[in-house]
Amino acid sequence: MLRHIRCNLVPMIEWISVVAILLLGIGLIIVELIFIPGTTVVGVLGLGFCVGGIVMSFSYFGSAVGFIVLILTGVISVTALVISLRSGVWKKFSNESSIQSKFNEGTNELVKIGDEGLTLSTLKPYGKVEFNDKEFEVKTNGNYLERGVKVKIIHKDGNQIIVEPLK
Repeated sequence: MLRHIRCNLVPMIEWISVVAILLLGIGLIIVELIFIPGTTVVGVLGLGFCVGGIVMSFSYFGSAVGFIVLILTGVISVTALVISLRSGVWKKFSNESSIQSKFNEGTNELVKIGDEGLTLSTLKPYGKVEFNDKEFEVKTNGNYLERGVKVKIIHKDGNQIIVEPLK
């Protein structure tokens, strides 16, 4: 009796593992495409799980069932993706606001070429410098400068302030 139950459980456990791995893979791919695009790590993991589930189905159940699982996985993946995109769920997570202001806007006339200041952050090449008790976003000519270095303004272009270290 126990042998009969054990024989019936093995295919069911195999099916559960294949379906779980496939669902995890499809879920990760959808998460990659909709919620965290651009990372590719989650998408590659999802693709790996899908391929692993399909390979497991070929291994456990043979090529006929493996091809059926392959086709069903493709259909379910495309259907889930279309439903996810059309439902608008992703809009709840997206940031639709944009920043309209620019750094140093309206304050650039407070400094002039030759003014000296102290770096408040590292400049790699962008960072923050204090001139006349005010904080400004500045750029170097490609140099890396540590925090606490004295600099002077060598060029101004619109809102961009370019500095070099004092010698």
